Amino acid sequence: MKKQVYLDNAATTWPKPFSVGEAMAAFLRDGAANPGRGGHSLSLAAGRSVFACRQQLAALLGVKDASRLVFTANATQALNIALLGVLRPGDHCITTSMEHNAVVRPLHHLAQQGVEVTVVPGTSDGSVETALVAAAIRPNTRLIAMTHASNVCGTLLPIAEIGAVARQAKLLLLVDAAQTAGVFPIDVEQMGIDMLAVPSHKSLLGPPGLGALFVGPRVLHIAPLVYGGTGSFSAEAEMPQVFPDRLEAGTLNTVGIVGLAAGLDYLATRGMPDIYRHESGLIRQLRSGLESIAKVRLYGQSLGAPIVAFNILDMGSTEVAHILDGEFGIATRAGLHCAPLAHQTLGTSKQGVVRVSPGPFSTENDIDLLLEAVLEIARVS
Repeated sequence: MKKQVYLDNAATTWPKPFSVGEAMAAFLRDGAANPGRGGHSLSLAAGRSVFACRQQLAALLGVKDASRLVFTANATQALNIALLGVLRPGDHCITTSMEHNAVVRPLHHLAQQGVEVTVVPGTSDGSVETALVAAAIRPNTRLIAMTHASNVCGTLLPIAEIGAVARQAKLLLLVDAAQTAGVFPIDVEQMGIDMLAVPSHKSLLGPPGLGALFVGPRVLHIAPLVYGGTGSFSAEAEMPQVFPDRLEAGTLNTVGIVGLAAGLDYLATRGMPDIYRHESGLIRQLRSGLESIAKVRLYGQSLGAPIVAFNILDMGSTEVAHILDGEFGIATRAGLHCAPLAHQTLGTSKQGVVRVSPGPFSTENDIDLLLEAVLEIARVS
């Protein structure tokens, strides 16, 4: 069997830093108590671990008050909390055609409940014009919800520009940072972001089953998605108003949080700029190699998130990915990537695309092996 070449880091980063698994195993072995649910030493120690990770993540994202960072099951749940917690019938929400279904489907549900939704179309390379977002604002607009970078083709959207538009119009801005947190600098204050959803398992290098939602002070009311115990204000039937308790009902994924903290430690030690330079170099190598293959078509912009999307003539993207995996041992992702509107924008709805996404541990040799495989597939197609 061929050695596996893993180039699907946009789905989840792998391998993880060795320290992530070690930290999780140590927590489970040495004291996996429930944070905030007891006064004994093990519970207090677990609580300190949660607090420390919250502080680490806040520092990475430019969040001044770490209590405004809420741990969730994943970025999808974080986006659902934001959208369903803020929007009400009669409100208007602006989004884009480059969104993942984690935004599209909650907004579709809300539209059936009386929320008005405007989808600003992206351009053929996956970008979105700030002027079109501004032009979509109505008197009842409450929220702009959009991705930081396309999960299909990697194109970066102008979040800081749109954040300035949102502030001027006194609107809230929700950003899906699934493909950028841990790769690109994010400062919620400087970028005008009011709510930010991030996953643990992508470029933050933590485990799956964990995410976080930043809820800024301009969000004056947000309804919980889940109601239950918080370890605080237990005599009251209402959910607490204080953060993070208001949105953190039930036992936290503490072992995942410990793993995320280890991932954040790795990011801090290696340095996010170093990881960005490494992944950007691989992307340039990949795009240059694919551009030299006559039957290959590339999508998106030349450099955004560490993602390259391509097709080989009219071959189905899933067929190409299956050959890459079965015959060459190269893991990619193909199809619609849970983002059908983005594929409509790129003109790839029928074919999908093959998505290649190197990570911090990918090598130039991995890219060379992929290029050799694509060249072979194109040669016989």
